[in-house]
Amino acid sequence: MSRFANRREAFWSGIRDAMGAPVLVLFAGMVGFGAMARSHGFDAWVTGLTSLLMFALPGQVVMLEMFISGSSLLAIGFAVTLTSTRFVTMVVTLFPQFHRRDRNLLLYVWVHMLAMTAWAVSMREFPRMSPQHRLNYFIGLALPCWVMSPLGTVLGYFVAGWVPMAVTLGLVFINPLFFLLTFTDVKPWANRIAIGLGCLLGPVFFVWDADSSLLVTGLVAGSAAYLIDRRWLRPRPAEVNV
Repeated sequence: MSRFANRREAFWSGIRDAMGAPVLVLFAGMVGFGAMARSHGFDAWVTGLTSLLMFALPGQVVMLEMFISGSSLLAIGFAVTLTSTRFVTMVVTLFPQFHRRDRNLLLYVWVHMLAMTAWAVSMREFPRMSPQHRLNYFIGLALPCWVMSPLGTVLGYFVAGWVPMAVTLGLVFINPLFFLLTFTDVKPWANRIAIGLGCLLGPVFFVWDADSSLLVTGLVAGSAAYLIDRRWLRPRPAEVNV
């Protein structure tokens, strides 16, 4: 039996699911980013538009830090692009789950609202609903997060200095923490193994080389989790004798 009676019901269910922890944690992270931007002399309009047009907090933080350090525009563009490569895997795992009739050019519009939070919640909820309702649920879930993003950024910009910098930095990391906690509910064990290995290997690779530690940790932990799942955890396909 379908979880929703129609697409409108799926959309409003996404709205309701968003107007809780997903919106709050993303809003808090953007407040932290806005405060960081002001403390380093960025313009309010530029800061707000960054969240509206990029909508990718890790990339925004990288861009901010590299601007501060005086890096070239080419280097900044390459670094931000590298941090955004995660969207490739997010798109190829999430969007094929939409109904065939929804796979059209409008996906280029909806993909802009894709973020870690919306992706993790969608991956958890999609198996519980019919394919024809998934796109509307995703839009309802992602739209409030996207709309609240620049609002949180501007708020953080104007309240900068009210809280210590340590609290500001902590707000930035709330969103990735929520993503990890949400993603542990996704059924495949490979995801949980990857998160666990990442927590163990991250500090080791940071001590080894801080600049490449995040990339290397993700590559090693993710690859090891895939191999473990493929070799020992995934059920073997049943043989068919003709």
